[in-house]
Amino acid sequence: MLRCNGAVPVRPVRIWCFLAVWVAPVALHPQCLDFKPPFRPLRELEFCVMYKEFGCCDYQRDQELMTKYYQVMDHFDYSGYANCAGFVLELLCQECSPYAAHLFDAEDPVTPVRTIPGLCPDYCSQFWKKCSSTIPHLSDDPHIAKIKDDQALLCQHLELHDEDYCYPYLLSNPKLTKNLGRVQSDSDGCLQLCLEEVANGLRNPLAMVHANDGTHRFFVAEQVGLVWVYLPDGSKLERPFLNITKAVLTSSWEGDERGFLGLTLHPKYKYNGKLYVYYSIEVGFDERIRISEFRVSANDMNMVDHTSERVILEIDEPASNHNGGQLLFADDGYLYIFTGDGGMAGDPFGKYGNAQNKSALLGKVLRIDVDDNERGPLYRIPPDNPFIHEQGARPEIYAYGVRNMWRCSVDRGDPQTKEGKGRIFCGDVGQNKFEEIDIVEKGRNYGWRAKEGFSCYDKKLCTNSSLDDVLPIYVYPHKMGKSVTGGYVYRGCEHPNLNGMYIFGDFMSGRLMSLKEDRNTRQWKYNEICMGMGLTCAFPGLINNYHQYIISFAEDEAGELYFMSTGIPSATSPSGVVYKVVDPSRRAPPRQCHYDPLPVRVKSNLIKFVPQEKLIGLDPPRKHEPEPQPTDSYDWLQELIDRLGEIGPDPTTALPTTTTTKPPRHSRRKGRRKKGKSRAQSTPELQNGALRLVGDELGMRDRGRVEIYINGEWGTVCDDLWTTNNAAVVCRQLGFGYALKAAKNSEFGEGKDLRILLDDVQCEGTESSLLDCTHAGVGKHNCAHCEDAGVICGNSDYVVEI
Repeated sequence: MLRCNGAVPVRPVRIWCFLAVWVAPVALHPQCLDFKPPFRPLRELEFCVMYKEFGCCDYQRDQELMTKYYQVMDHFDYSGYANCAGFVLELLCQECSPYAAHLFDAEDPVTPVRTIPGLCPDYCSQFWKKCSSTIPHLSDDPHIAKIKDDQALLCQHLELHDEDYCYPYLLSNPKLTKNLGRVQSDSDGCLQLCLEEVANGLRNPLAMVHANDGTHRFFVAEQVGLVWVYLPDGSKLERPFLNITKAVLTSSWEGDERGFLGLTLHPKYKYNGKLYVYYSIEVGFDERIRISEFRVSANDMNMVDHTSERVILEIDEPASNHNGGQLLFADDGYLYIFTGDGGMAGDPFGKYGNAQNKSALLGKVLRIDVDDNERGPLYRIPPDNPFIHEQGARPEIYAYGVRNMWRCSVDRGDPQTKEGKGRIFCGDVGQNKFEEIDIVEKGRNYGWRAKEGFSCYDKKLCTNSSLDDVLPIYVYPHKMGKSVTGGYVYRGCEHPNLNGMYIFGDFMSGRLMSLKEDRNTRQWKYNEICMGMGLTCAFPGLINNYHQYIISFAEDEAGELYFMSTGIPSATSPSGVVYKVVDPSRRAPPRQCHYDPLPVRVKSNLIKFVPQEKLIGLDPPRKHEPEPQPTDSYDWLQELIDRLGEIGPDPTTALPTTTTTKPPRHSRRKGRRKKGKSRAQSTPELQNGALRLVGDELGMRDRGRVEIYINGEWGTVCDDLWTTNNAAVVCRQLGFGYALKAAKNSEFGEGKDLRILLDDVQCEGTESSLLDCTHAGVGKHNCAHCEDAGVICGNSDYVVEI
């Protein structure tokens, strides 16, 4: 994990395979033969007891291996048992090893799985000398049958390319066993997780909810006012669940905070079909936020009855930002509404601002009762709301002093003890210094605008002894991110290591972060989350990269964790993706998390899910070409001379300019050097503003760290304000048609040997050079190399469509 100025962690949004050369020689990658991580068995193993704590076999498979063991040993007398029983047991049980995929060469899908695990040479030698007679009973591989009587050939065949993983050395290898089964982290404590892409092509997806009705559908809302239904198999219904695009106020401007902002389904949705939405509207020249109730159609369980809308509450918005937008039902069954402070900067409304004014609904957490509202008022005030008897205070208020809480969640509680159940976690977006995470409690004051995080913002209010505000559980500075996106406490079944971990993110910096409460001190420990390096995420269906702008988090019906992000933060750009969070170091035991979704009656066409994201840093496996037999003679040089003789007069003079051992070098310049001139002579004089991309050791010329030539020297560009518009200028200057990504946080490595020449670059996207854009001035900067900017360019806009 890179650290800026020795203190602030900076997370690469995408981690590339060349970073793998920086880690230890042994790449930790526990993997089972079913291409999944190992697990802790629910029932203790009786046969392969060496893997009873952690491995790849459950009790059922353990019993099957025991049966196979007795089938093999039935062929031998007492002497055979005495000599070979131990060997046979160990060889069979390597299927239960946490590194079974390594031992059996199962990681590469184009090669056959070994029938006998990879053995260390000395162990193989002992096995052959004592028990070669067991080989036909252990393996039906015809090649092994041919060489079983030749110790050298057999042991050479059973040897692994990576000797760190051969049996039994891997059992005593501390690099492989020290942290086995724990969430892997790098040297700076950055937790390495992976992702699974579950939906794409969405326009600023900002909410994902489930119906809690056993169907395991999920509903994803877009900022424009559309909600889509996704089935458990990943397919999407062609017709939207809800479409209020004509009523929703939003725009295509990047960063516009207005629009469809919140969605929640009633806890008894299965029975009453009620759902609630939070969106921006325009009334004349005024803007408002509206909370409405809808009902599902009586004729289609996957479509809302659009005529059923009832407006529960409308609140005037004095500005276009800080609109809040979270809706949720807590464990008490009441509807919670999280409003922003009204916008502008510093909550300038009234003497103390909206957030501290209990007669205003802005800057608050509201709590109302929407049950049994078919007759009479649309909502009632819960009798225990904290300010119900306070003169001048709005009775809907549950908590106050919030700036713009963006994404809140209810903790399901520990699956076993239920500890933490019912806590409400929120991310509150800061002003200009700090972002914070809060636990919302009844009647409490969360400090804004007196405080921003732990720091005083309004010094007069801050010193008021009656403030009695609640401090956040965690605060981070704007050097780490500038717009918090609240997350969830993980309580799912599939990834036991993550239980109790609060996972959240930052919209601007693209960071994924986590907090874990210490049960003894009640303090929250911070760990940044990185995408897995090297082979960490090399499991089928997993990826290790995501789009930068993290908009929201979600849980599915089973409690598994997801987040939504986009490559272009515009309500009209279909670059939004839904990702599922995966821990590659450990999974739940097989069948523990199994569920059978109830059938869904579908009246719409289905759109099959097609993943678009790819695992970065690993080349796809290539089909293995058969190698020539040692007895075959192949004179490649003579063949090359013969071929050249067919197309040229003198092959011997052509040879020095031809190579068959290295791939051709691709020049980034359009023209080639003329024959006979030296490199120095052929290089044109560089002009101010010239660019180059460096840092990708894979040799991919369409991506890398941006380095610029100014006044006779090369330097880097800081990513403080690095956007896709800036990237567009770079890519166009280098001859590409599209900017696929504006890479931040030294994703392509740090240019430590160079000066930082540009900072705070802001382009419109049409400039001919970065020097034509607004910037802080050549050589002026307030950043470090851990923020060196980069780009990914292309001649196809396959990543995003505008």
